[in-house]
Amino acid sequence: MKKIFTLLLVSTVMLSFSSLVGIEEVVAALKSGNAAQVAKYFDNTVDITLPEKSNSYSKSQAEVILRDFFNNNPVKAFSVIHKGDNAGSQYFIGKLVTKNSTYRTTVFMKQRGDKQFLQEIRFEIE
Repeated sequence: MKKIFTLLLVSTVMLSFSSLVGIEEVVAALKSGNAAQVAKYFDNTVDITLPEKSNSYSKSQAEVILRDFFNNNPVKAFSVIHKGDNAGSQYFIGKLVTKNSTYRTTVFMKQRGDKQFLQEIRFEIE
């Protein structure tokens, strides 16, 4: 019985750690304005909301949209304001400071198996 409990505890900790790793890597990529690094976590389709447009895109289209956004708005800083989770989904809200403006940024991710998938990212002018 002790072995089963220990195995369950270790599995839960490992799964929690793997979900945090994905979020932390996306946060690091946002801090550097690295669209390719963020795109590593994109789901098959990604909802992107920008001040001038909002749509669902394929992985490759979403990476191009995000790269264009970062090229037009060079990132100066990014900080996480809040993190949360709900039934296998994680999200975080942050403040993205760029050369042109400051954006409230919201990222929604979904855990499937041992991998995190970014399903939605929003940039709203503060």
